[in-house]
Amino acid sequence: MAEVFYSHAVRDALREEMQRDESVFILGEDIIHGGAFGITRGMAEEFGTDRIRNTPVAEEVIVGSAIGAALLGSRPVVEIMFMDFCFLALDQLLNHGAKYRYMYGDSVTVPMVLRTPAGARRGYGPTHSQSLDTIFMSIPGVKVAVPSNAYDAKGLLKTAIRDNNPVVFIENKTLYGRRGEVPDEAYTVPFGEARVVREGEDCTVVATGQLVEDALKSAQVLSNEGIDIEVVDPRTLNPLD
Repeated sequence: MAEVFYSHAVRDALREEMQRDESVFILGEDIIHGGAFGITRGMAEEFGTDRIRNTPVAEEVIVGSAIGAALLGSRPVVEIMFMDFCFLALDQLLNHGAKYRYMYGDSVTVPMVLRTPAGARRGYGPTHSQSLDTIFMSIPGVKVAVPSNAYDAKGLLKTAIRDNNPVVFIENKTLYGRRGEVPDEAYTVPFGEARVVREGEDCTVVATGQLVEDALKSAQVLSNEGIDIEVVDPRTLNPLD
């Protein structure tokens, strides 16, 4: 396995899925130049601006357009620059993307992914630092993935893109610069299967995203005091293992 940055694992998943399936395309603000965190840098040169599409600064329009494209057979991947801005598109996601399968049954699918960076600690201020995981977790019809490492980031994103339902894919900003082992061969990580990160007998801590690292550090401190902590990473919040 190679050691890969979390951010590069996300980019590799996008590239591989776009190479595998011509119906996959990406849309979002400034993504031709890489977006806020450089995830899509260089992809416009590789895939062209029909498949790497810059959008206006209008989150409701971005997500609404993606839902329409998904209904017509494409597999759009939306990048919302910061998770806080997802509120601006909540009507489209909640009242349209999430409900069409319920309204029309098997005659309709909405295979779209909404990727978004979340979390604090890097000084982005009050409207660029929120983690709204539980809000999206409570929307029927929307799946929610929260990878905590590079391996899961790549494998879960590939699963999300292939899913026939809307998926909110949450990337903690502080993880982008973390390295992790990622296989050279193709793989996916299934939704709804948690990972026991650390075994323990005394107490279970369930953590997602960046908090998995924090839980492991706390478990190590407590182990010095004779307390044995189990750490579980659910990987996806909906479906929840």
